Amino acid sequence: MDLTYTPEEEEFRARLRTWLAGVLPTLPPKPSPHDWPARRAYDLGWQRMLYDAGYAGLHWPVDAGGRGATPTQHLIYLEETEKAGAPYVGANFVGLLHAGPTVASEGSAEQRARWLPPVLRGEEVWCQGFSEPDAGSDLAALRTRAWRDGDDYVVSGSKIWTSHAEVADWCELLVRTAPGARKHRGITWLAMPMDAPGITVRPLRTLAGSTEFAEVFLDEVRVPAANRVGAENDGWRVTMVTLSYERGTAFVGEVVACRRVLSEVAREARKNGRWDDAALRRRLGGLNAEFRALWRLTQWNVSEAQGTGGVPGVGGSVFKLAYSHARQELFDVAAEVLGPDALDLGREWTLDRLSSLSYTIAAGTSQIQRNIVAERILGLPRGR
Repeated sequence: MDLTYTPEEEEFRARLRTWLAGVLPTLPPKPSPHDWPARRAYDLGWQRMLYDAGYAGLHWPVDAGGRGATPTQHLIYLEETEKAGAPYVGANFVGLLHAGPTVASEGSAEQRARWLPPVLRGEEVWCQGFSEPDAGSDLAALRTRAWRDGDDYVVSGSKIWTSHAEVADWCELLVRTAPGARKHRGITWLAMPMDAPGITVRPLRTLAGSTEFAEVFLDEVRVPAANRVGAENDGWRVTMVTLSYERGTAFVGEVVACRRVLSEVAREARKNGRWDDAALRRRLGGLNAEFRALWRLTQWNVSEAQGTGGVPGVGGSVFKLAYSHARQELFDVAAEVLGPDALDLGREWTLDRLSSLSYTIAAGTSQIQRNIVAERILGLPRGR
């Protein structure tokens, strides 16, 4: 693992810092976290600024509209934008970090030309239609059906925890196209337009009061067969590409954010007298070591990805598993430092603590990640 940066990479970092210092003060105020149409507009506006400056799709291949930057440059970008307090991808999350890279890796030339430029320019938003009410953690147990009718697939079923469905233009959708096949072999990956007839979106309110998730009901929705990414019934393999991005790089910027929050929690503890608690100091020290190790693990994963064409490997599951639990521990400690103020939803870190509870479920539960680590990295036999 090479942990050093080349002169070219340091030059890239310096240019990025200069640009961020100039552009961030010009941004409008952030909208209410509960106003998703306004948040969509804000996030798309930031994405357009990135596009105009040449930072959109930084690590995407050049023939997919990106800059063809190395994974290390992408890591520098994530680190510097988080340190500078730049806006997060927000409503662009699925398109930029999941669907877009999947289409870039697996899509046809026509699909890449149609879907990737609007994502990079901040013109279209994607949502993720993977999870289903009756499947639980077993994604391959999905039941949403799609059958071929001429040039279309006709889709019926339902999805849950569909990220950003209420403001999305497109959905990366998993459907079952071969009901009699083994469950991993009868799945197809489709790009579904969210304005198609037969789609009903019902927002879900989270513990923190936000509605970034939704239930989506599909009643004989017609999706053009041309919107299929990969071969029919080969969707599980395509999905593994999607999930490798989701688990491999999607949370990298958040590690930087957590390290910043950890420093702020320590400062608050010194200010309000909680620093005198030796047990609390040990927890903070342990978390500091944990997040430093996670950053090194990220660098290792990036180094590995550079040798495999930029697609993250199964090491992303190790990262995601460890990060999910470290994040929960961080905000538990933050609540301990805040004391009774931790119950105030308007207080910093309170909403983060509530959202942290979902991280051991989102992007594959911790139980699933442990299975992946056991079977694909350690070579242990499959459980029965």
